[in-house]
Amino acid sequence: MGKKKQKAAATPAIKQLEDAKVTFTTHEYEHSNDDADGYGLEAARKLGYDERQVFKTLMADTGDERVIGIVPVNGHMSLKELAHAVGAKKAEMADPKVAMRESGYVVGGISPLGQKTQHRTVLDESALEFDEILVSGGKRGLSLGVNPHDLLAVLDATTAPIATQKKSY
Repeated sequence: MGKKKQKAAATPAIKQLEDAKVTFTTHEYEHSNDDADGYGLEAARKLGYDERQVFKTLMADTGDERVIGIVPVNGHMSLKELAHAVGAKKAEMADPKVAMRESGYVVGGISPLGQKTQHRTVLDESALEFDEILVSGGKRGLSLGVNPHDLLAVLDATTAPIATQKKSY
């Protein structure tokens, strides 16, 4: 006898999309602490999505403000390009403890949606190639499928070329 699939508990990320009346889908998977590929690549593989369509949420610090960058899980965020996109001289990755405190989420489950402290947000422009992208739903093992244009509107975000692709050998 199989387990009944339960509806995802409403996270602040889900609540923000529901409050904005945005159409989205929820995708749950069994998160493994043993996965060496990282949270985003694990999500793409377990959910059967193209790695370019699954996005991770990262927090950077420009010295003047913290900024959220959303990039595909198969690449990295260019701190130089992120800084350029927000008119800063430079950016560095925010301390994970700061990211968890200000977002209200744990590392590996940080969603761009429903954060405790709202930050300026930049979505990598490659997201616009898709009708739906996946972002964290606010906990490990939960992703949300959303149209990138809806995500931009809800977050009052901008797009820029902030991702660098991993080289494949």
